[in-house]
Amino acid sequence: MSQNSGQDPWSKPGQSNEQKPENSSNNGWNLNQNRGKQDQSPPDIEEIFNNLLKKLGGGKKGGQNNGSSNNPPSIPFNWSKALPIAVALGAIVWGASGFYTIKEAERGVVLRFGELHSIVQPGLNWKPTFVDKVLPVNVEQVKELKTQGAMLTQDENMVKVEMTVQYRVQDPAKYRFSVTNADDSLNQATDSALRYVIGHMTMNDILTTGRAVVRENTWKTLNEIIKPYDMGLDVIDVNFQSARPPEEVKDAFDDAIKAQEDEQRFIREAEAYAREREPIARGDAQRILEEATAYKDRIVLDAKGEVERLQRLLPEFKAAPDLLRERLYIQTMEKVMANTPKIMLDGNNGNNLTVLPLEQIMGKRTESKVQSAVDSMPVLTQPENQSNNSKNNTVEPIRQGRFN
Repeated sequence: MSQNSGQDPWSKPGQSNEQKPENSSNNGWNLNQNRGKQDQSPPDIEEIFNNLLKKLGGGKKGGQNNGSSNNPPSIPFNWSKALPIAVALGAIVWGASGFYTIKEAERGVVLRFGELHSIVQPGLNWKPTFVDKVLPVNVEQVKELKTQGAMLTQDENMVKVEMTVQYRVQDPAKYRFSVTNADDSLNQATDSALRYVIGHMTMNDILTTGRAVVRENTWKTLNEIIKPYDMGLDVIDVNFQSARPPEEVKDAFDDAIKAQEDEQRFIREAEAYAREREPIARGDAQRILEEATAYKDRIVLDAKGEVERLQRLLPEFKAAPDLLRERLYIQTMEKVMANTPKIMLDGNNGNNLTVLPLEQIMGKRTESKVQSAVDSMPVLTQPENQSNNSKNNTVEPIRQGRFN
C-alpha cells in the first residue's frame, strides 16, 4: 500500500507518481467514458489469435517489456505440433469426399489416373479423391435411335424410308472407350445398313410385300457392321416405320398398292370359299360312295337270294317244266303289272288289246270326291242383331255348289 500510495491511479503501469494526466480535474469523467467505449468496442482479433497460439504450445518469454511499450509480448508459433493436426484434418476431409453412390440401373466405370481400372456395382462405394474418377453408365435403359432419308432402290427409284432402332448398353467399359461416341457410331452404322438393304430390293417390294424382309435384313446387316467395333451395345429391335415414294409419283404407287391389296383380298375370299365348300363336297362324295357300296351289297344279296330260290325250284322244274314255267310267268307278270296303272283287255277276236288309262280315271274320280266333300261342308252365317238371335236359335246351313 505504501508503494502504491505515491503512484497516481490514473497513470500507466510503470510510470512514477510525478507523471499525471494533463487534465486531472476531468479524470472521473474520462474514466467512465473510456469504460463505455471499451464495453461497446468489438473484441480484439489479434488478442484472440495470440491466445490460440498459446494453447497450441507457444511459450511466453518474460522479462522483455521495456516499460514504455503498450503491445503484448511476441509469442513464437510451434509448427511441430500444429502440422500433424492440420494433416489429420485434411485426411478426414479427403476421405469423406471419396464416398459416392451408384444407382440400381447404373454401373460405375472407375478410372485411375485416367486409365480404366474396374467396374463397380450399384450401392455406396468409396474412391480416393484426385486419384480415381467414376463415370456412371445406365445399363437398363432402352434407348431409341431414329434414322430416315431418301434412298436409291435396285430398280433406280427413290424412296423415303424411316426406321427406329432400340438398343441397350451391355458392357459399360466398351461403351465408353471402344469408340469415341458409341451412340453416333451406331447411328452411322444403322444408316449404312438401311441403305445397303434398300439398294438390293425393288421399290415395289419395299412398298408392298417386302417390309418384313427389309426389317430382318437391316437387323442382320447392322449386327454384322457393329460387331468388329465391339461397342458394348445390344440391339434389341429394329422397327421399319414407313416407306413412301416421291410426291411426283405417289398417286400412281397408291393405285398400284390398292390393286395389290384388292388382289390379296380376292385371294383370301376365294380361299375362304374353298374352305367352306370343301367339307361339303367331301361329305357328298363320301355319301355317294356309301350309297354305291350299299347298292352293290343289296344287288349282290338279291342275286344270291334269287340263285338260292332258283336252286330250290330246280327239282320242281325237272319234275314238271311246263307247269313251273307257266307259274313263273304268271308271278312275273303280276309283279310287272302291279307297278303300272294300266289294264289291258282282250278283244273279241283275241287279236286286239284295249288299254284303259286307269291313272286318269282314278285321278278324276279323286278330284270329284274332294270337290263334293268341299261343297257339302255347312257354312254358318253371323246373325244381324241380338233380337234375331233370340228369335231364331238355329241356323240352317247353306249348301253351295253342286256335284260335277
